[in-house]
Amino acid sequence: MKIYKFLSLFFIAFTLLAVSSCQNNDDDDNPQDTTPGNLQIKFENGFNNLGGIVLNQTTQTSSSGQKHQFSTLKYVVSNISLIDENGKEFKYNENNPDKGAFIIDQADAVAGIVYVNLTGVPKNNYKKVKFGLGISQNAYLLGLDGQAEFWNKAKAKGMSWSWAAGYVFVKLEGKYGATAADKEFMNHTGNMGNVTANNTPDLYREITLDLPTTARVTNKIRPSIHILADLNQYLSGNTALTLNTNNDMMMGSSPHLVSVTNNLTKMFTVNHVHNDED
Repeated sequence: MKIYKFLSLFFIAFTLLAVSSCQNNDDDDNPQDTTPGNLQIKFENGFNNLGGIVLNQTTQTSSSGQKHQFSTLKYVVSNISLIDENGKEFKYNENNPDKGAFIIDQADAVAGIVYVNLTGVPKNNYKKVKFGLGISQNAYLLGLDGQAEFWNKAKAKGMSWSWAAGYVFVKLEGKYGATAADKEFMNHTGNMGNVTANNTPDLYREITLDLPTTARVTNKIRPSIHILADLNQYLSGNTALTLNTNNDMMMGSSPHLVSVTNNLTKMFTVNHVHNDED
């Protein structure tokens, strides 16, 4: 009788524990709970064979044998989108630079990382991330009233021309040379106003990256997407470039800077994704 009573109590305790465990699991992934969550994107700038970039120190040798290093390394990302398992796209403040554009400045890196934090992201399982390099014409042509906050940030960071011309998309400065990096260079890419009206190239580019691990956004889980940017693509990308007195001091959207832009669109890869509790 005692054994029977003991087994009965044990069975009841085990059942309660199992039910409680199931309820806890259901709470973590309750399909009825559509509370949005947060997501973080980490940008880490480096050279593929040298690791992270230290401004004024890390010197790379291009595929053409030219030495170069950066004293300034900045670029604008905007129009971030997350694409779920079914191909549905969540657009984060599309064409709204005040809320959806960010300046990735190597000088701001913490342990080599520049952080971008997104809030109010719908609960979902995301398989891809997409973002723009620069500011789209659709956003720029909305006028200054629609982006005054970001414009002031860009101006303070040296990432703007005059308003009539718009934004600097990528700012690369440093030194280069055949045997040592000892000559100054400055390559600033970006659109010049209304590219259709001005008949100039549109240097805004969109990049889509697959995630090696699903980013699971819930109100309790904040995924972190770690993106590596390989700046070796600058001079050693699809188009091998050599700096010289004809192109080492350029701003805007010249043919050289179109090639720079096209090279840099290939520099991004997702290294890993963490699904951590928020």
